[in-house]
Amino acid sequence: MTGENPKPDGGLTAEEQAVLDEIEEENVDFLRLQFTDILGVVKNVSVPAHQAEKAFTEGIYFDGSSIEGFVRIQESDMRLVPDPETFAVLPWRSNGDDDSAAARLICDIVDTDGEPFVGGPRQVLKSVLARAEEMGYSVSIGPEPEFFLFKTDDDGNATTIPHDNGGYFDLAPKDLASDVRKEIIFTLEEMGFEIEASHHEVAEGQHEINFKYADALTTADNIATFRAVVRAVAAQHDLHATFMPKPIAEINGSGMHSHISLFDEDGNAFADDDDEFNLSETAYQFMGGILNHAPAFTAVTNPTVNSYKRLVPGYEAPIYVAWSDTNRSALVRVPDAAGVSARFEVRSPDPSCNPYLGMASLIAAGLDGIENDADPGDPVREDIYEFDDAKREEYGIDTLPPNLGAAVDALEDDDVIQDALGPHVSEKFAEAKSQEFSEYLTQVSQWEEDRYLETF
Repeated sequence: MTGENPKPDGGLTAEEQAVLDEIEEENVDFLRLQFTDILGVVKNVSVPAHQAEKAFTEGIYFDGSSIEGFVRIQESDMRLVPDPETFAVLPWRSNGDDDSAAARLICDIVDTDGEPFVGGPRQVLKSVLARAEEMGYSVSIGPEPEFFLFKTDDDGNATTIPHDNGGYFDLAPKDLASDVRKEIIFTLEEMGFEIEASHHEVAEGQHEINFKYADALTTADNIATFRAVVRAVAAQHDLHATFMPKPIAEINGSGMHSHISLFDEDGNAFADDDDEFNLSETAYQFMGGILNHAPAFTAVTNPTVNSYKRLVPGYEAPIYVAWSDTNRSALVRVPDAAGVSARFEVRSPDPSCNPYLGMASLIAAGLDGIENDADPGDPVREDIYEFDDAKREEYGIDTLPPNLGAAVDALEDDDVIQDALGPHVSEKFAEAKSQEFSEYLTQVSQWEEDRYLETF
């Protein structure tokens, strides 16, 4: 079965043929076939452009045992099959040759039998979206990824020295990175993005670029592309871009607030103009599912030890499992939007997450809420940061896990999120993250040395 073709007829679809035509028109000489491991790290295989037809009809083989969380060595032969809808010519020239170009294709992964690989993060999201479709819904998500721009040292290594000293919505000269952001935006637009806004964020060196909402699969693809473009453009300016959630202590960290809405045959299934918050019963049920499964999906949407340095009171990061229309201390916020724009915002995810697994976890939680008529309770309009333990208990407000270890424990206790990830990914993911947390616990930090070395 090893040589079996993923397509029974071995032919090209109209979309694939259109890609081949564009490769010729744009004088593309190399293709980067892109995918992600379960940790969200982007991987790619470069092939000559003349291999494009083979990639579409047969797939390109690679060693799956070398990729984090994929397969064992005795099961290593896997194939990358490009999605023609993700074709984009890269705006930069890595070799300085203006007469030729490189292009990117995001790939699905198939096993040696030509079946979709259940451990592929993109396939995990596709499976959750198929479930949504069976329920009569399509899912739209609009992300707001934040990042830092830091200076590099004389050897080109990253520092934690911010590129500027601007603040929220500041303009030049404090916002020295405005030209860099502008170039990032132009690059993204050349790759098909529709940018809605960009601005300096609260912390020095921190920025946000928002692109238009799209279906969940396209959004996840876009997040992976966004991170690559931001890093590439920053490097061209001798800067280091990082999506690390909390690179500097005692200032705001980087989040990736995610605006979610469902659509059915009648339009936005979250919209109800007669409701105080313009939300339908379906929206409240979906929100209830989000709140019910928040501890478990936090392991996926906030997947690093560092993620939990961001999720602390006082830095605009939500740690309380509640919802509100105005209160940014709550996990879910309902913006003032109605009709086709009706939606709510999940504020806890951060941009270090695997976008496919992160989106899949959020959607699965919400769909479970619809199926089980979940109740999100009443909105909390007070500042929850000011509540003491007794008042939070009175309001029935839980908190997100305090660290990665607790989040992994919550994930392993939640059948809904585990089922969404599938047994392969949920096991491999929990294994990798438990090991990461265990290694972290054995480390001695500079803070500990400064605090204890001469005291005791």
